[in-house]
Amino acid sequence: MSTTTRSRGSAGGDSDGDGAGGCDLCGLPTPTPPVTGDDVDGEFCCRGCLEITRALGDAASADPETVERELAGEADEVPGDAERTYMAVDGMHCATCEAFVSGTARTCEGVYAAEASYANDMVRVTYDPETADLDGLSGTLARYGYGTRDPEEREAAERSDNQVARFVIGGGVFGMMVMLWYVLFLYPTYVGFQPVVELGVFDGIYILGNIWVMTSIVLFYTGFPILRGALVSLRAGQPNMDLLVSLAATSAYVYSTAAVLVGETHVYFDVTVAIILVVTLGNYYEDRIKRKAAGMLSDLAASRVSEARRRVAGDADGSGDTAVETVALDALESDDLVEVRPGERVPVDGTVREGTAAVDEALVTGESMPRTKRPGDDVLGGTVVTDRPLVVAVGEDAASTLDRLVELLWDIQSARSGVQRLADKLATIFVPTVLVLAAVAFGWTLVRGGTPTEALLVGLTVLIVSCPCALGLATPLAVASGIKEAASRGIVVASEAVFEAVPDVDVVVFDKTGTLTDGDMAVLRVVGDGENSGGDDGSEAGDDGSDALAAAAALERFSAHPLATAVVEAAEDRIEAGDANAAIPDVSAGDATVHDRGVSGDVDGERGRVVVGHPSLLRDEGVTLASAHEAAVEAARDEGAVPVVVGWGGRSRAVLVVGDEPREAWDDVVAAVAAGGRREVVVLTGDSERAARRFRDHPDVTDVFAGVPPEAKAETVERLRARGTVAMVGDGSNDAPALAAADIGIALGTGTDIAGDAADAVLVGRDIDAIPEVFSLSTGVNRRIRGNLAWAFGYNAVAIPLAALGVLNPLFAAVAMGTSSLLVVANSARSLD
Repeated sequence: MSTTTRSRGSAGGDSDGDGAGGCDLCGLPTPTPPVTGDDVDGEFCCRGCLEITRALGDAASADPETVERELAGEADEVPGDAERTYMAVDGMHCATCEAFVSGTARTCEGVYAAEASYANDMVRVTYDPETADLDGLSGTLARYGYGTRDPEEREAAERSDNQVARFVIGGGVFGMMVMLWYVLFLYPTYVGFQPVVELGVFDGIYILGNIWVMTSIVLFYTGFPILRGALVSLRAGQPNMDLLVSLAATSAYVYSTAAVLVGETHVYFDVTVAIILVVTLGNYYEDRIKRKAAGMLSDLAASRVSEARRRVAGDADGSGDTAVETVALDALESDDLVEVRPGERVPVDGTVREGTAAVDEALVTGESMPRTKRPGDDVLGGTVVTDRPLVVAVGEDAASTLDRLVELLWDIQSARSGVQRLADKLATIFVPTVLVLAAVAFGWTLVRGGTPTEALLVGLTVLIVSCPCALGLATPLAVASGIKEAASRGIVVASEAVFEAVPDVDVVVFDKTGTLTDGDMAVLRVVGDGENSGGDDGSEAGDDGSDALAAAAALERFSAHPLATAVVEAAEDRIEAGDANAAIPDVSAGDATVHDRGVSGDVDGERGRVVVGHPSLLRDEGVTLASAHEAAVEAARDEGAVPVVVGWGGRSRAVLVVGDEPREAWDDVVAAVAAGGRREVVVLTGDSERAARRFRDHPDVTDVFAGVPPEAKAETVERLRARGTVAMVGDGSNDAPALAAADIGIALGTGTDIAGDAADAVLVGRDIDAIPEVFSLSTGVNRRIRGNLAWAFGYNAVAIPLAALGVLNPLFAAVAMGTSSLLVVANSARSLD
């Protein structure tokens, strides 16, 4: 079973039920009237998108639908009833595999478009659900050694990892046995000495027979993915490194087999074993890194809703007797009514028709504060209803904002080029050049009077000495050393791109909520009743608000709203700190009433009826706000926090200021990352302008963009790339597309799994003070990568001409190749300090 969605389309509606069009920045539906600016062309869904366009301009970006068709290989228009599925593909390990899988999938009946992603180990297929045979597609790919599975099947992924491990272990065991035979029997005879172990009853045919069998296992079993990659490259017409490796390994194998059959003892099975094992180990390491990219999409897909409870009877406005049926999302149509219970995700974008509830939009928009949704308000697919049930009218096209995030994340991640893609591009020149040189060396040896055997050895030597083991290990080994060093510092590196791009970063984008701030709702301070001189209720002059906080916590226990949770936790913290006035009174459920904007109820006899919540609720309940509390309410709003007022006896007693605090080290980290003005620093958030105001005052912050939806976050990063290489620092699931869109994504370990999987580096158990270390560490690893690559290219530049001139023989070529690899290993193992 694969993860399937409808084709991409606009959805949602404005407060009147019908959006005017798509936002010119992020594509979300716009309200009526849309947000516009006199100095900016276009219509936008929010103020944040307008401000981004005003600041960054209309960067050169193609129409999203055109780009999507080009990426998916769509030559024609895709019908509106087409569906899209994601299938994980095991076995892709180069760009030619990607091209082959894409081309093969497009040849299947009913498939409109297909795009394989080597970076994600997945293929995205757009197809006709009536005629397409996806099982047949899986069977076709399986014939070439590519296994397909549901991207959410984590056990299958683990089995695939175990399979790769068995390949490596199997090759290592038989490879060591081959080398043992060589050391004991063959190497001594090659240099004129007696074998270390006398043959005794064993003859040479038996020994060589054993070596041939074990080498065959290494070549055809352990080396199967490499041989398949070479075959695929030939079928795709794109020669790659697998082809060169396969030619070197099989040439040595074929020559040695022929030599054994004609009675020769100078054989080069050891060359075949060395080549296969070195390259396989490198591929295994790379495969483990790519698993992160595949997990990113499957985790985000797992957050989506697959079914909905739809009303099938009653009036359109929900009155009268109704029945509810559970249906797949594909069965929903515009204006259908769906029921969403507390704790559930809204299945699709739409408009609230019945009920009032606090909706957590953190996964989709990144806003830290849940929003209260009432009839007529828009809700986004993927958001969570926290405290009360809602009835939602399905919006246009029954699409989900969360689904759009999945699509956006795929487009960005699959388009990223890595080191292997660059190597494969070089292979289109390097591989044919080496083959031509080998052929020329073979012919030139014959022209000079050499025997066919001598000519074959010269050509074989060229292939062996040019085997790109050192070139292939130059980056992975330096990266592995950097990953180990980073891990010791509490930094998990998930992509080698960290070491390639971080030293060249020009712009660093910080998400606000959960990155520069703690991200958790908490009572920041309590403005008590200090200006009053006391009263009949027993309050005393200078009351710090502990009594009011305790009363509020007694009532907020009956609410599931995140603000209520913050109030209760604050009261419990004061109790643990030994505050005698913070004891929370016992209140029965019958004495408490939960309102849309707060809670009220009877709290012991002295206080009487207590009201807790939005200032407007207290005014409606006849509670007068003191002037000091009015000022505290405005001050809280100015800093982007939420004021929760507590009152009884006809007047307010305290204001609880709830919000998330900036992290202690945020200003120092921003200054260190800016590095004296060498890098620009941008703050990006889905929260309001007020909540982001404090960050504008930092001297190293270049821009602050507030009220930005997640689709616009990714687009903002894309536009910022016009200024240079961009690094994005975030922690929330809504940041995943922006983290993937950036050249480098850095996620906090305290954030969500999705953000961590989308990032190139994750700070585990560390605060943001580790971010400067990411930059310094990456610079050191980058220097090492450049040094390794310089050696690898230099080695080939010297060794290939010597082999072509006949100066080297296959054995010395293999030794030179191994020595080159060892030097790369030694350089990579050095300490970074």
